[in-house]
Amino acid sequence: MTDSGQHDHIVAEMRKEEQSRQNGYRERALKLFPHVCGRCTREFEGKKLRELTVHHRDHNHDYNPADGSNWELLCLYCHDHEHTRGVQEQRSTVSSSDRQNGPSLAHSPFAALGDKLKKNPTTE
Repeated sequence: MTDSGQHDHIVAEMRKEEQSRQNGYRERALKLFPHVCGRCTREFEGKKLRELTVHHRDHNHDYNPADGSNWELLCLYCHDHEHTRGVQEQRSTVSSSDRQNGPSLAHSPFAALGDKLKKNPTTE
């Protein structure tokens, strides 16, 4: 087997194992918990059930206790929001001196627009 072929085989095996692991804890979580999003409380049934995901509270996908204490069911939207929340918190904690050093995740090009307009009044 070539290096490329071996690499492809390893990646395929890893993906298969990950999917199997996810299916295992997802099925268990769906049996343990009501089919309701833990954040927005939307209910799911039938084909819509696929929109309900298992969120790991400690973000460790390898920690899957049988009692489900590390899981909560979240809809796709709330799950996505949960994982972007940390990025948003980092943006809000960037100090003002860091903002003056140039564009970053927290950079807002119009943040000081009001102050600039006050300093430079237009004459009519």
